[in-house]
Amino acid sequence: MTPEEFAASVHVSRETMSRLEAMDRVLIVSLAQHNLIARSTIEDRWQRHYLDAAQLVPLLPGGAKSLFDLGSGAGFPGLVLAAMLEEKDVCVTLIESTGKKAAFLNAAAAAMGLSNVTVIPARAESLSIRDRPAIITARALARLDKLLGYASGIADKSTQLFFHKGQDVEEELTEASKSWHMEVIRHPSITSPGATILEIGNLRRVP
Repeated sequence: MTPEEFAASVHVSRETMSRLEAMDRVLIVSLAQHNLIARSTIEDRWQRHYLDAAQLVPLLPGGAKSLFDLGSGAGFPGLVLAAMLEEKDVCVTLIESTGKKAAFLNAAAAAMGLSNVTVIPARAESLSIRDRPAIITARALARLDKLLGYASGIADKSTQLFFHKGQDVEEELTEASKSWHMEVIRHPSITSPGATILEIGNLRRVP
């Protein structure tokens, strides 16, 4: 997939596409020093990473103004969502504990000219926040049970969770259900056969 094919697929504005291309330039330069994405996915990154992140946008609840992305890494999905949601005044907080990756996120956000991004260089489980986000996302961070533990520390009852999951999703759901009550909607991924976007609401721990 080319950048042009990506833009046509997700119908982003010219300004948003310009920002994503700025992110991509920083990513490519940074790959020379840091292992941000798998080398085998570089050539097809516009589908494997950018489109994989962008597919969340139509699933997100309308009117939400705050999003936390856990383990943001190379900015997928958090930085892509920040670019696509800036026009809707959505504030995006990127949580990344690895210093080099957090530095990349700050550099990329600056190159993109984004004003709606905050990078927090901390572990998700150590966060202490007052204002609960409307949305929490995560991609390739941890198994579902652990992810829900991270999310529960910063979510409230109205927070919606969106997690990218692979072929083991049903096994992970079964495991997580031993510790958590939740409402789950499964959205098939448009980029990877067998992969799923889990939409989770009303999260609460099993007594």
